[in-house]
Amino acid sequence: MTLRRQIATAVAAISVLVAVAVGLLVHQAMIRQHVDQARTAALTALGSALTDYGRGISAPGAALDDPALPARLHGLAADGRQGSLLAADQQGESMWAAGPVQGGVLSVRVDFAQDRRAIADLDRIILITVVAAVFTTVLAGVLVADRISRRLRTAATAARGIAAGGTDTRIGELVDGKDEVADLAAAVDLMSRTLHRRLADEQRFTADVAHELRTPLTGLVTAAELLPPGRPTQLVQNRVQALRALVEDLLEVSRLDADVESPDLSAVPLERAVRRTVTLTGLDVSVEITAGQEVRTDLRRLDRILGNLLVNAHRHGAGPVELHVDGRRITVRDHGPGYPDDLLHHGPQRFRTNAPERGRGHGLGLTIATGHTRVIGAALTFANHPDGGALATLTLPPD
Repeated sequence: MTLRRQIATAVAAISVLVAVAVGLLVHQAMIRQHVDQARTAALTALGSALTDYGRGISAPGAALDDPALPARLHGLAADGRQGSLLAADQQGESMWAAGPVQGGVLSVRVDFAQDRRAIADLDRIILITVVAAVFTTVLAGVLVADRISRRLRTAATAARGIAAGGTDTRIGELVDGKDEVADLAAAVDLMSRTLHRRLADEQRFTADVAHELRTPLTGLVTAAELLPPGRPTQLVQNRVQALRALVEDLLEVSRLDADVESPDLSAVPLERAVRRTVTLTGLDVSVEITAGQEVRTDLRRLDRILGNLLVNAHRHGAGPVELHVDGRRITVRDHGPGYPDDLLHHGPQRFRTNAPERGRGHGLGLTIATGHTRVIGAALTFANHPDGGALATLTLPPD
């Protein structure tokens, strides 16, 4: 149940309970008032009738040993006491009053039908008032709840945007007021600004380090090529090339993080592009095409994404590595230990391979693949195959 429904339901329930309670109290008070008035009138009439009867005068409305007199009241008067009783009879509902006299029981009857009609009219008014009050209160509660819910949904949408990478999103300008929701928006804005600043510092640091390393690294590559042939020279050149690849990856990550990349879209036959990428990697990959088609995408970035997925499968998984194309959906599966739980829950993170069984590395390959996927508007998901092994799924966007 949404917050709006919870508030509306709570307001409705409280309104109904309060309205019913007030209505019952008013109803009971009105009945008691009318009964008391009828009883006072009946006892007053009885007193006058007893006085007249003692003088030998026949009082109007009074009767001696009236057969319609309720038995309880007749017994009370026969015992020498006066009393009154509201009872129903053939003529309707009446308030009776009776007292003892010489030779029997003298009683008077006051019609209660008019009082009962007045109570019924009041009940109808109470019912209409209760319904109107409940409707008005519930409507007001729904409006208030809708306003709160709308502002919270706005804040939640902005927070999801921040979680998706839009750290420049601000909620305060979307959520008005000075209540707790506005305080929440201000807190989220503060968190967003802090996160944006820290991410910017990290991206700037990564880019600066990569750029600063590039110049001495170029000299190091040149110097390594001038070394005399031999096993030590080959080891040095291999390590220098690895360092050069790492620096280039860092520069690529910094560009992707800065969101300054734009795709160069063109019509690409997907089957030909996939087989071309496999050939360029030089890796042992089993390719299966169920349904190939022409797509509009950035061929260079598609090569980079699939190449990184295939290299990651060979480096951290185990063969055979299978690449399957089905329309716009491309899957890469290996038969190794699968992706670690941390990667499945949080996605690829730079400089983290997360699990020793997945081999060693810098964690930049999948990070770069995810970045290029975002640039071309595709979707890249990671999962573990039910029969074992890691499974990466790339879904290209429609034209």
